[in-house]
Amino acid sequence: QVPLRESGGGLVQAGGSLRLSCLASGSIWWSINTMGWYRQAPGKQRELVADITRNGNTNYADFVKGRFTVSRDNAPNTVYLQMNGLKPEDTAVYYCNAQMGATVNWGQGTQVTVSS
Repeated sequence: QVPLRESGGGLVQAGGSLRLSCLASGSIWWSINTMGWYRQAPGKQRELVADITRNGNTNYADFVKGRFTVSRDNAPNTVYLQMNGLKPEDTAVYYCNAQMGATVNWGQGTQVTVSS
């Protein structure tokens, strides 16, 4: 297990921006294949927002394409989510995710609230 420390959530008005960060403590960059972000709104299932492999290949959910950008630093293992053009429907708890072989690690989550 790798501890994941998230930061950057908060309250923002519609149309605003936030940047989330997630640090995988004590890990070597090549030990983590994919890092990314999921979100879970009240009463809904957790869903993928975006992820990125250690080679820089990215994958986005359709509902964030053109608005969100995922990026990654390999030393230390940190994944970012730049969120622009936020909408009230983006309100959710955002979870960092790191995949190491067959092991999946989750962060504690950070709340993002977008007011209309």
